[in-house]
Amino acid sequence: MKIIVCFVALSLLAMSPSWAVDTRFLQGLGDTRYQRVDSEVIGRPYHLYVMLPDGYDESPEQYFPTIYVLDGGELFPLLSAYYRYLNFGQEIPDAIIVGISYGSDSFENGNFRSTDYTAKSPERDYWGGAEKFQRFLSDELFPLVEQTYRSRADRRVIFGQSIGGQFVLYTALTKPNLFWGHVASNPALHRNLPFFLQMHAEAATGDEPSRLFVGSGSMDDPTYREPALEWIRHWSNVDDKPWQLKTMTLDGHSHMSAPPASFRQGMSWLFSKD
Repeated sequence: MKIIVCFVALSLLAMSPSWAVDTRFLQGLGDTRYQRVDSEVIGRPYHLYVMLPDGYDESPEQYFPTIYVLDGGELFPLLSAYYRYLNFGQEIPDAIIVGISYGSDSFENGNFRSTDYTAKSPERDYWGGAEKFQRFLSDELFPLVEQTYRSRADRRVIFGQSIGGQFVLYTALTKPNLFWGHVASNPALHRNLPFFLQMHAEAATGDEPSRLFVGSGSMDDPTYREPALEWIRHWSNVDDKPWQLKTMTLDGHSHMSAPPASFRQGMSWLFSKD
C-alpha cells in the first residue's frame, strides 16, 4: 500500500505544471539579465531587464548604444524581440535594451507610472513626479548600467508610450542632452499641455543637439491625439529648438497599436543620422 501511495504521489508531481519558465529557448529575448533596483531617490523598487546584443561577449572592446524602455513590464518583451528582427535586417545597429518595470499594472501593487512619468497637473494631485524620476535615471540607473555593461553614455536613447511619451517630452524639454535620442509614441498631454508648449532649457550650442522623434497614430483617441497635434504644430514652427525634431503620423494606428511602429520609425531615423 505504501508503495502504491508513493507511486501515485510521484506521478502527480511529475504531471504538475512547472511555474519556473526557462527562457533559454525564447531566442527573441536574447541574452536578458534581471536586477532589482531599490531607488533611494524615489524610495521604491524597480525591476530592470537588460538585453545584450548578439556577440556582446565576443567584442570586449566595443561599447553599445543603449535604449531605455519605459513601461518595461509590457513593452520590454515586445520591443526587445522586435529589435532583434530589425537588427537582423540591419535597420538599426547593435544596441543594449533596458526595460524599466514596475512588476504590475495596478497602482495598488506598485505601478506608479502616473506619478513618475508626468509633469504637474491641476486635475490630478498624484501627477508631477517626472523631475524626481529623472534624477533616479541620472543619479542611480545610468551609473548602474554604465558600470555593469559596456553602455555608451553618449548614445542613450529613451522610448515611451502614452504618459511614458509625456516623460520623453518632459526630459527632452528640461534636460535635452540627458539622452542623445528620444522617441515619444502617442504622448498623452491632455491634462497638462501648457507645460509642454514652453521652453524649459536653452537650445544646444556648440555640440550637436540631441534628437527627438514624435509618432502619433492617425486613429489615436482624440483625447490624446489633438493635444499631441497641437504640440507638433507648435514646435514645428519654433526655430531655436533644443533638439532636432522629426514628427510622423502613424497611419492606421490606434493608441495601443502604435509602439512597434513608433519604435521602428524612431530608431531608424535616429540611427540613420548617426
